[in-house]
Amino acid sequence: MGVQLGAIVPKREIELVELSGRKIAIDAFNTLYQFLSIIRDRMTGEPLRDSKGRTTSHLSGLLYRTSNLVEAGIKPIFVFDGEPPKFKRRTVQEREVVREEARKKWKEALEKGKEAITYAQAASKLTDEMIRDSKTLLDVMGIPWIQAPSEGEALCSHLCKKNLVFATGSQDADSLLFGSLRLVRNLSITGKRKVPRKEVYMEIKPEVIELQEVLTNLGITREQLIIVGLLIGTDYNTGIEKVGPKTALKLVKEHKTLKKILANVDWKDENDPEEIYKFFLNPPVTEKYAIEWKQPDAEKIIDFMVEEHDFSRERVEKVIESLQKSFTAGRQVSLKGWLEK
Repeated sequence: MGVQLGAIVPKREIELVELSGRKIAIDAFNTLYQFLSIIRDRMTGEPLRDSKGRTTSHLSGLLYRTSNLVEAGIKPIFVFDGEPPKFKRRTVQEREVVREEARKKWKEALEKGKEAITYAQAASKLTDEMIRDSKTLLDVMGIPWIQAPSEGEALCSHLCKKNLVFATGSQDADSLLFGSLRLVRNLSITGKRKVPRKEVYMEIKPEVIELQEVLTNLGITREQLIIVGLLIGTDYNTGIEKVGPKTALKLVKEHKTLKKILANVDWKDENDPEEIYKFFLNPPVTEKYAIEWKQPDAEKIIDFMVEEHDFSRERVEKVIESLQKSFTAGRQVSLKGWLEK
């Protein structure tokens, strides 16, 4: 879920084209879970599957929606989660319990002939096989990806702080606590989307959140923003009972430091707040990565998506054509810029 800062952070909607020419470090797990959640049968909740019964919703989203980003001139870099910190284990266990309960309700809804999409979405799980297949697809598409040693958003934020990318792409605001200069939301779900349980559609556009604007607007430091997150609750702690974003901000402005705040709130979480605080400030990252966009391998894309996973050859060939044009155009722009130096 990530930290819920939406009520207090300033954001602005943009058009996708405004990100043309920008490098975006995308939180891969966050994005793949979006695909697993939304690319499903609207009634039964069943994901896309190939003839062998393997889920392919994540591959569908990765192929078609990433190609849309590339066609818009965006240069995506996918960053995959590594080993989570030990204080996230409870959250991981709790999420599995929620998924199991959702699976039961999904099955019950199907048996009663009721709409089951909501339960199906909550039951989504990203497996090791899905992760491997996602990396394989990115390789043949020519899209770079990086394996983070720990949290993907932490490495995305690190790349942004080093000005290697323009922003972190994620639905969660955790990257702001990790120090990402910018966060872009709705990157992979831009367009018309159905409102849950209603026959109504709404237009979803990318949102940009600037860290410095957030800090200036709230009148706090990044360190204090982390404390706000701890009070609300993060993936690593449950937060303080009955404390939302506005109350957390008020507490931070009144007491300033984590030590003073902890002396004035009832911290019941088993995890050490100091340890979580330090993790947000200095998470494990790596400098071992290669960021390079390559010519898409048409033959391997066809083999993997059409022959192996039963996708439409015609649709896949259109994506390949789009990727090839974008790659060629990108190289021409880069060469022109180099020659003009």
